[in-house]
Amino acid sequence: MFVRRCSATAPAALLALLLFASVPCRAVDVTPSEEIKFFTLQNDSGMKVRITNFGAIITSIVVPDRDGKLADVALGYNDISSYTNAVDKPYFGAVVGRYGNRIAEGKFTLDGETYTLATNNGPNHLHGGIIGFDKVIWDAQANQNDHSVTLTYHAKDGEEGYPGNLTCTVTYRLTDENAIEIEYSATTDKATPVNVTQHTYFNLKGEGEGDILDHELMLNAQRYTPVDETLIPTGKKTAVQGTPFDFTTAKPIGRDIGADHEQLEFGGGYDHNWILDKGGQTGELTLAARVYEPTSGRVLEVMTTEPGIQFYCGNFLDGRLTGKSGKKYVYRGGFCLETQHYPDSPNQPSFPSAILKPGEELHSKTVFKFSTK
Repeated sequence: MFVRRCSATAPAALLALLLFASVPCRAVDVTPSEEIKFFTLQNDSGMKVRITNFGAIITSIVVPDRDGKLADVALGYNDISSYTNAVDKPYFGAVVGRYGNRIAEGKFTLDGETYTLATNNGPNHLHGGIIGFDKVIWDAQANQNDHSVTLTYHAKDGEEGYPGNLTCTVTYRLTDENAIEIEYSATTDKATPVNVTQHTYFNLKGEGEGDILDHELMLNAQRYTPVDETLIPTGKKTAVQGTPFDFTTAKPIGRDIGADHEQLEFGGGYDHNWILDKGGQTGELTLAARVYEPTSGRVLEVMTTEPGIQFYCGNFLDGRLTGKSGKKYVYRGGFCLETQHYPDSPNQPSFPSAILKPGEELHSKTVFKFSTK
């Protein structure tokens, strides 16, 4: 869950890009262009994470398998133009916001005023609108002291229909334990909904290496939020027990995906929010998900302070897009685990609030940790 601290400091000044040499244990290098920058984080085990300040996108995650063989497990493109021209494309690796996921009919009411947003996903608003956080250039700073990259974006009042001048900061940090730590913070001068998340598509066999249906997934969640036919939550919080949505014990993603279930029909498969079991640890970093790929032995663990996680299994990938390996991304060729507040929270009083107010500071953390077995 977001942790909000009162008496927030004023938004930071625009950040300058720093270029520095590799440092012991972990290295950061920057490939400059006119505005769009690329950063590479690397640790001693050979793990590499490549990031661009366009959309705060993770373009590559290279990790070893159980035999030490390295592969890129994040879907994406080789050239920046494929990201910058990504009209009607699937948000590969991006930070999405100001509000990730869906808002019903692109409308919400806050402090007595109704705000109208773009409807860019059928009748609904999705991932911040036409030009969300995934389609802008962020200010960027490489941090030598803790071997990380910090990106900052200043969203103006009225941008994509949202109220308030919002300053959002995302920090990516690679540890020696093969973990990508992602820290989000934000401040605003007017009450506004904020739900920022990371939209990397994973395939632990390697990007372009077929579908992900054999990956074994555990979700630390005994309930989920069912949706209507437009994928907006109904407001119910439904037990997963006895349904295809039960991942409390690890099972292959494909085991129940073809079951006769209305929710799977609405989503074209899994594209739903699970309510994480926090055990009373509101705002604490807890385990949300674990994924194991049997062929490579790679394991991905997701930890978060957020109350929910959207599991999406690439239902709209259709073989048209070509990845970094030169191979087509097939149907269900990647999965996303988007840590979040629940979809449509601004219109759902029973959901945890995603409203950030002046004088508060949003803090949220998610960790993607890789290992093998």
